[in-house]
Amino acid sequence: MYPILLLQQLIASSTHLFAKSITASLHPALVVLLRGAFSSAAYGIWMLFQRKKLRTFETSDIIGFLVLGLINMPINQLMFIWGVSYTTAPNAALAYALTPAFVLIIASSFYGEKITRWKLIGIIIAIIGTVLVLLERGLEFNSKHFWGNIMVLGASCSWAFYTTLGKKFAQKYGALQSTAITMISGFLLYSPIFALLPVEFNLSIVTPFNWIQLFYLGVITSGAGYALWYYALTKGDASKVAVFNNLQPIFTTILAYIFLGTQPSGLFIVGGAIAIFGVILTQRG
Repeated sequence: MYPILLLQQLIASSTHLFAKSITASLHPALVVLLRGAFSSAAYGIWMLFQRKKLRTFETSDIIGFLVLGLINMPINQLMFIWGVSYTTAPNAALAYALTPAFVLIIASSFYGEKITRWKLIGIIIAIIGTVLVLLERGLEFNSKHFWGNIMVLGASCSWAFYTTLGKKFAQKYGALQSTAITMISGFLLYSPIFALLPVEFNLSIVTPFNWIQLFYLGVITSGAGYALWYYALTKGDASKVAVFNNLQPIFTTILAYIFLGTQPSGLFIVGGAIAIFGVILTQRG
């Protein structure tokens, strides 16, 4: 399972860079729509070829899949893509490093998992580290950078819900089939929302390089990356799988330095280290 999770985290870390790059030329809402179109098309083709092997859905699970689809694209992907357009790729990765803490809070609130003293201390430390990163450029509520950080934190929290709620579906229907349904239902739910946004649907502004970026975001990160994540969830506890998100700030910071020339600030390094230490303490507590 560990090689799969390492591959998944490398793919996830590259997502922050691709999202940051493409939103420099395309509106985030349009990026989410086109990314969703690629991932839905890829999974639609897969389901077509695998239709005889797919498990029939139970009626009681339909609502659950719709909820996961809603969390997946209209909430998680939209907040992530829009947020990373305002902040930096390493900051977005740090937000996702907090996923294990969010998973623990959700498991405690909805599934009765006990929060020990050390787990609580770890969550508090992780929050302190995150606050330090939020203050990286000052506490300016009208700052796009500040709100970008808030949005990627919201995306991380929604990813924790997607992880926790989706585990039983991945175990029941398999990682690929579950991911396929959440992608397609998410795209169907997001499309009318996009139509209501003040964003022009203009494909003429999409360059050939943009299409390559969208293919990567839709097929590789949303397609392969999400499926690998759900596959890992079928093999281990959600909290133990989620802890691998701690690798994202490290991978993303290195990739951002190599490909974007983004150098992490001292406050980011200190705050990020504190946040990751808090998350590790939470898991070990």
